[in-house]
Amino acid sequence: MLLRTILAAATAATVLLVPTAASAATAEPAPATVAADTAATENAPTSLAAANANPVVVVGGLIGVSIAYEPIAARLRADGYRVWIYQLPNLGFGDIRQSAQSLRGFVDQVRASTGAAKVDLVTHSEGGLVSRWYVKFLGGADVVQRYVSLGTPQQGTYVANIINFVGLGSCAGIVACQQMSIGSDFLTTINNGDDTPGAVRWTTIRTWQDELVRPVGNAALADGATNVSIQAWCPLRVVGHLGLVLDGTAYTVVRQALADAAIRPNCFAV
Repeated sequence: MLLRTILAAATAATVLLVPTAASAATAEPAPATVAADTAATENAPTSLAAANANPVVVVGGLIGVSIAYEPIAARLRADGYRVWIYQLPNLGFGDIRQSAQSLRGFVDQVRASTGAAKVDLVTHSEGGLVSRWYVKFLGGADVVQRYVSLGTPQQGTYVANIINFVGLGSCAGIVACQQMSIGSDFLTTINNGDDTPGAVRWTTIRTWQDELVRPVGNAALADGATNVSIQAWCPLRVVGHLGLVLDGTAYTVVRQALADAAIRPNCFAV
């Protein structure tokens, strides 16, 4: 119980302090020139195009209260998207599979209220695994057109393994932490076979300064996903795990992915 309290407090503190600023995977787009690195965002959607696009559901992560995702939601709304924020049940401490079932119900409500046949998912951290379970096992492949993850431990993270060890195998009582531990039954199941099923357009975004997803490469997917490393384009950009949902450069990738545009991160975006 003490470990769980410490973990929650540390994560909450990080939220307040964060700056605003696969080997088998399809090779991520490489910048052709330095100029392309720092050029303004190209092929970004117009407000009119975005207004006619799918509804966007922002899926939060562990201890990710809705208000923490208002900055990225506000950016999307400013670009003309219709946006909903899905906060994980029990702040994401519970079983990821159960959170995925709740996500299915939430998406159904969004589709019913908008009349949309499809939605796009922009996910952060654990929310990316919740969304993948929904797509792979709960019918989401027929409903989700685009999936974008920010700092999701797709293959697990040693940080969870360490917490699990310190918690004497219980991961401080956090089921989702156990499931995100490298080698867990959950990860074995979700990554077995095609880890990017259906006609969904899959994009992952990661940062080398991610303090919670280790190794950082575990934030990538295989089987045709577009995997983007912020520092592959912008070597001097410093972005932490929680900073991914606030960072301007990361947002340019999100926006381009939603528009099916060429990935050209703007290294100077704020």
